[in-house]
Amino acid sequence: MSERDIALIDDLRGRSGENAWLEFKKDNVDQKMIAKRISALSNAARVLEQDFAYMVWGIEDADHAVIGTAFDPDTKTVGNTVLSLWLSQQLNPTPAFTFRTVNHPDGRVVLLEIPAASIAPVCFDSIAYIRIGSATPKLSDHPEQFQRLIDNIRPFS
Repeated sequence: MSERDIALIDDLRGRSGENAWLEFKKDNVDQKMIAKRISALSNAARVLEQDFAYMVWGIEDADHAVIGTAFDPDTKTVGNTVLSLWLSQQLNPTPAFTFRTVNHPDGRVVLLEIPAASIAPVCFDSIAYIRIGSATPKLSDHPEQFQRLIDNIRPFS
């Protein structure tokens, strides 16, 4: 059990709600949803000058209670391909995301830590996404966010 991960999960749960770089899920494990969210969260993290973005499974949206999850990213496959590899193949450039299963004292949680975009907007299926509140629109529909993302990436590239 990683004390650091438990502390991180508790810190994220203590926030007022989901935001552009944080999303809670119960058990939605659709691979296309995950890929789209990785794109949006990574891009939004850089726009907001955060080092990382997070998706956390096993957390109730309304009150941030730990409810646990059956999602196991290590055994989830898309066809015959392990989820992590499939995601890496679908995202460009691929952020060095990590899934971690955490045995929180209140239940099993899966933490997806996503580095902020650093060399270019992260795209899924050739489309860059962004988080606006809890929505996930195309980055191209928000030119002011796109410009801010590019400005914030420049020091890294």
